[in-house]
Amino acid sequence: MLRSIHRLRYSIGSKMILAVGTILLLVVATWAYFNIKYQRETLMEGVVSDADRLSETIMLGTHYAMMLNSRDDINQIIQNIGRQKDIQNVRIYNKEGQIKFSNDPAEVDRITNIKDEACYICHRSDPPMVELSLDERIRIFGRKSGGRLLGIISPIRNEPGCATDACHVHPEDKKILGALDVVFSLSETDQEILVFEKWMTVFAVSVFVITAAIIFFFVLRFIHRPINKLIDGTRRIAKGEYQPLIDIHQSDEIGELAVSVNKMGKEISEKQSELNRQRDEYQHLFEAVPCLITVQDRQYKLLRFNREFYETFDPKPGDYCYHAYKGRNEKCEVCPVDRTFKDGKPHYSEETGVKRDGSTVHWIVRSSPIRNPEGEVVAAMEISLDITPRKRLEEELKKSEQKYYAIFNNIPNPVFVLDQESLEILDCNESVSVVYGYEKGEIINRSFLTLFREEERELYAEKISSSTVINQVSHVGRQDKHLFVNIRVSPSEYHNRKVFLVTTSDITQRLETEQQLIQASKMATLGEMATGVAHELNQPLSVIKTSSGFFMKKIRKKEPIKDEILYTLAEEIDTHVDRATKIINHMRQFGRMADVKMTPLQINDLLRKAFDLFSQQLKVRGIEVDWALEENLPKIKANPDRMEQVFINLLINARDAIEERWEGKDFKPGDKKITLRTFTEDGQVKAEVSDTGNGIPTGIAERIFEPFFTTKDVGKGTGLGLSISYSIIKEAGGHIRVSNRNRPGATFILTFPAAEDHERE
Repeated sequence: MLRSIHRLRYSIGSKMILAVGTILLLVVATWAYFNIKYQRETLMEGVVSDADRLSETIMLGTHYAMMLNSRDDINQIIQNIGRQKDIQNVRIYNKEGQIKFSNDPAEVDRITNIKDEACYICHRSDPPMVELSLDERIRIFGRKSGGRLLGIISPIRNEPGCATDACHVHPEDKKILGALDVVFSLSETDQEILVFEKWMTVFAVSVFVITAAIIFFFVLRFIHRPINKLIDGTRRIAKGEYQPLIDIHQSDEIGELAVSVNKMGKEISEKQSELNRQRDEYQHLFEAVPCLITVQDRQYKLLRFNREFYETFDPKPGDYCYHAYKGRNEKCEVCPVDRTFKDGKPHYSEETGVKRDGSTVHWIVRSSPIRNPEGEVVAAMEISLDITPRKRLEEELKKSEQKYYAIFNNIPNPVFVLDQESLEILDCNESVSVVYGYEKGEIINRSFLTLFREEERELYAEKISSSTVINQVSHVGRQDKHLFVNIRVSPSEYHNRKVFLVTTSDITQRLETEQQLIQASKMATLGEMATGVAHELNQPLSVIKTSSGFFMKKIRKKEPIKDEILYTLAEEIDTHVDRATKIINHMRQFGRMADVKMTPLQINDLLRKAFDLFSQQLKVRGIEVDWALEENLPKIKANPDRMEQVFINLLINARDAIEERWEGKDFKPGDKKITLRTFTEDGQVKAEVSDTGNGIPTGIAERIFEPFFTTKDVGKGTGLGLSISYSIIKEAGGHIRVSNRNRPGATFILTFPAAEDHERE
């Protein structure tokens, strides 16, 4: 009961019904009150008006009888009028208050008090009032038997006819001669008023009840119930129940409110679902993240921790951080959480502890503050990442670095660490001191290019950045020590910097040995060429001897020599001396010790130059030479003296192979022939030397370039020619192979990369 009263008290519907009902009650009551009042006044006005007209009628009816002083007529008129319904009394008073005429004969001649009710109206002042309004002339009073009476008094005026008439005379100064008092019964009027009031009350109450019922219905239907639905819906939303939706179908503010609440519930549901998803996700992350997470208060007590922490340390409820981590009874000396509580900032440290299984473990620890809405640090989150494997790797890496640094320092070849941009030497091994003569401290922070000859530094700076292998480079060591090295370049990283690892191999001694070997091969070649060279020189000498004999004969006989003959012989001598000088200079140049410098050169010129030393030998032996040289070949990069030696060796081998095959045999033109051919293919320069000898047996084709391997008879070859030729060609970046495609006979195919500038003559 009290709960229902409480609900009604705080119900907006009840308040609206009470307020509207009160206002409606006041309006209806006011309307009924004024309506009844108006009806009462209207009826009374009608009664007063009728009474006044009746009084006037009586006055007019008795006027003539009064003028004639006919008392019987006056009495008869009053008696007749007094018998009418609702007329109680009809009296005529004189000025002394004596009743002169009345419908009640017992009242005639009775003297009343001038101040009584009927006369008080006029005699309330002295002198009495003469002029009165209708409202002032009426009076309402009750009677002993019950009911109300309406009395209207009308003054009887002294008219001029009364003052001058002969029948009875009244002084002219008398304005009022008496008064007519008519008393009416108000029983019917009061009854009518009572009936009207009753029906008006019933009508007002009915209007109030019907209107109140309608208002109650509308408030209940369109306000109370929808509001209860809204309240129920919002309570369900508050409880997290977002379905079903609030079922209100009204095209008004409450309907719009229901739509808004439903939309709000839907959005809250979506947000809540998203929050729940995020909460579950973050809870899952908190529990499943593969690191240790704890939340600690200012006393370092564990408020929360994830599964990884629990499985690692098995903490007890209310345990402290330092006890769970390390079994300590007081906080750690270096504590990032403590620093976070002091300055409210994240902090970092590395820690070492013992797991529940007794094993040592290392962590990276990161702490961050947790603040309340006022911004105060109330707790701290500590995240520890297990870096034990990394620590072990670091130790192993440190040992490995020490081991490899020891290897680095003890590698017999110099190793340099160069900055990729500046080619500055950042580090080097101990072999640099042995090979170059520089101490490690002297050469670090210097440019690697200072080891090259000054005119070659720019060229090799580009090569180091673009090549992986650079062969036969001239370097300058301490005290202008010259040496030749092969360079290997490998990109790498060194202390987070991009570097080149450069390894140099000292090939100075090897080159000197090769030079000696090549020089010995040259001398052997010159020995083999001695007969041909002697024949080449014999012809110029014969011409010179013949010319000199002719001169001596003419001189002995003292015969004159014609100028034309003298000039012709002198010209022949000069030409053959130049030819002999050229042959000697060529042999001397070929026989000298050459350097190892590589230069761009035209391979056709090398072939022709090598052929010059053999042309006469081949001609004497009946060997034809077929030339098939492609003009405007790209240049190759090689050492010209060494490359000439390669072609001389190939020509000697071709000559010997042809001689070996046709020795003691008949041959016809074309059987003994050497073919020299040059061409380009796939951007490379190729040269072929073919002969019509016995060829190379298939089984030994791969061995002919081995040192000291020869197919010639004992005493006829050293086995070094092709081996040295193979090394010289490789040194120039080329390749040589043998083919037996022109059986019988052999074809040596030389392939070279074109020089970088690809210039053509």
